[in-house]
Amino acid sequence: MNDTADSNPFGQVPIEIVISVGKARPRIRDLLKLQRDAVLPLDRRVDDPVELYVGDRLIARGELQEMEGDQAGQLAVRLTEVANLRGEL
Repeated sequence: MNDTADSNPFGQVPIEIVISVGKARPRIRDLLKLQRDAVLPLDRRVDDPVELYVGDRLIARGELQEMEGDQAGQLAVRLTEVANLRGEL
């Protein structure tokens, strides 16, 4: 079986995917007051979709979940929406 990804030399190059779970917009004066155990509220809820980026390009959305078995406790993302090769979701 000759898969295009396997025959392309770039198919073996690792990339970094950044998962965005939310943003915070504190004032600088509030940021300067933060100490250990402070809580910084985000603009999203726990069950809201997360966004996956390669560089500054949004490539997918998904749901956070916890792995099971030998990897119990490790976070993962179940993809719910994936960008097409031409661009936008």
